[in-house]
Amino acid sequence: MKLAEMTWPEMAQVDREKTVLLAPYAACEQHGPHLPFFVDTLLCTAVSEGVERALPEQVLLLPTQWLGASAHHLPFFGTLTADLEQHVDLMIHPLAHYLEGGWKKLFILNGHGGNIDTYHLALRRLHELYPEAELMGASYWEVAHQEIAEHLTGPRKSVGHACEAETAMMLAVRPDLVRTDLREDCHMVTAPGIGAAYVPTNMEGRTRRGVVGYPTLATPEQGQAMLAAVIARVAVAARTLAEEGTAWADEAGEDRRAG
Repeated sequence: MKLAEMTWPEMAQVDREKTVLLAPYAACEQHGPHLPFFVDTLLCTAVSEGVERALPEQVLLLPTQWLGASAHHLPFFGTLTADLEQHVDLMIHPLAHYLEGGWKKLFILNGHGGNIDTYHLALRRLHELYPEAELMGASYWEVAHQEIAEHLTGPRKSVGHACEAETAMMLAVRPDLVRTDLREDCHMVTAPGIGAAYVPTNMEGRTRRGVVGYPTLATPEQGQAMLAAVIARVAVAARTLAEEGTAWADEAGEDRRAG
């Protein structure tokens, strides 16, 4: 079920108690010399549409919101962005309409690293407003981190930016938009003493060409396999929300709601 292709009477017949509202959020920002601005939106849409195909009776797919929180990419001219507060509102206001109308299961699927903070905050605020709804959010590469790592051949085993993973999946989804002759690698090393600490900076402070990773290693076959694995893993998460919800049992067997 895709909202964009339905009429409102058809939409009115969808089970609001059991159907997962799948809401993809992405971005329109630079991706180095070899990939287009719309990478995050194209890939997040490919994943979310794959999930909808896998679960046609359990998922209602919203159109992908392409405007992301991308201010850290502005030094590379041409990026389009909302500020952080605006982006939180871009999630809260349209999704609250469904929750206010009795929708019970919401899954925000994120396709851009800059949206992580905003979708977390949006879900927290929506939870305060609609505590009985089952809310969930995830970046597709976090849900499928193991599946992605298994398909990466370079030293970086996670998604970077315009990297091996994104380039491979773009070669599978829209090969016509990949400038293969302009691919170049950028290995960004974090000082060992910093470890996993968060450091706020823009992309210009991390990479001169807007790339973090090893796009020269990417192949179409690798991208097809990776995308299929990602869709399968995200579909598991969506199916679990539809059938089991966000509650879990403690050691005494008592149900506990996530939050």
